[in-house]
Amino acid sequence: MAEPSTMVPVAVLQGFIAEIFTAAGCDEAEGKQVAHHLLSANLTGHDSHGVIRTPRYIQWLQEGKVRAGQSLTVVHETPTHAIVDGNYGLGQTIGPLAVDLGIAKAKQHGLAVIGLRNSGHIGRIGDWGERAAEQGLISIHFVNVQAGELVAPYGGVDRRFSTNPVCIGVPTHEGPIILDFATSLVAEGKVLVASNGGKPVPAGSLIEPDGRLSADPRTLYGEIAGTHVRDSAKGAGALRAFGEHKGSGLAFMCEILAGCLTGGGTSGPIPGGKRSRIANGMLSIYLSPGSFGAAQFEDAARDYAGYVKASRPAEPGVEVLIPGEPESRVRAERLAKGIPLQPDTWAAICATARGLGLTPPAVPTPNG
Repeated sequence: MAEPSTMVPVAVLQGFIAEIFTAAGCDEAEGKQVAHHLLSANLTGHDSHGVIRTPRYIQWLQEGKVRAGQSLTVVHETPTHAIVDGNYGLGQTIGPLAVDLGIAKAKQHGLAVIGLRNSGHIGRIGDWGERAAEQGLISIHFVNVQAGELVAPYGGVDRRFSTNPVCIGVPTHEGPIILDFATSLVAEGKVLVASNGGKPVPAGSLIEPDGRLSADPRTLYGEIAGTHVRDSAKGAGALRAFGEHKGSGLAFMCEILAGCLTGGGTSGPIPGGKRSRIANGMLSIYLSPGSFGAAQFEDAARDYAGYVKASRPAEPGVEVLIPGEPESRVRAERLAKGIPLQPDTWAAICATARGLGLTPPAVPTPNG
């Protein structure tokens, strides 16, 4: 059973997270940007990619595994595509730079492909689909994690893939339609949330070395009692791909496209069996609907979405939803009520802040 949550007002939490990253070596603008994107994940209900990541990011900054104040290095470029290196900068800094490059090229030439390598953890990919959709562009994103093995392939028990998300963003006049999912049964961050007393992961989300299915976070992290920072290298098991062979096949292709094609490298094999750092790769395709003769694209997309939603529900009173609708509703609710954080998550963030000489803000006690 999930533990009661601590409700933290959005403005308080965003300011606190920005302060933490600034104290850890980011300039004020970068600290605010990282906080903005982490909060964006929480606001859409994707707590696995939200502020729960703060202690881990700070640890990586302190260990030199990710860097503050970085920009893109262009490795190869033409008018319609580019390969860029993130120089292991924070993903919430590097991600917008890579996306904005793709947006600029697609607006000028009708389409663009951007291969990003060596970025710090790039967070919720839906943010980047939304960013392109706000500029009237369709975008498709394939992501992998260099040296980030977490997921067993279909039919296997050994880790071979990362959680390798896929995202497709579509603009409409009523707001973007965003499909954003990990190719694992659950994102690693959802196991992280569960390990801190949050919502348990579904049965069979993980697999033990002997093939037994599991929902225990210790399968991924090893013993967790009395700790705040989780380390997946200490677990003997793996996450499972969603959809059996279909999700496993998508995860494989994310490695090929975001790892091999960008030149950033795949999830494995890891030299010496130990990872010094992880890095995200992302292959992104940007399309301008007008350049394809689809002058009424946004209207057509909106009308089709309405047709899909008009399907009779399988369960009376339960609405048919399209991609992005749950996130948009959670955002409205959490902007009004605050961000729910499990006590262990809040404690870990506060401990990180105190280690940087900061005093955490006072928040209400957990509600039951």
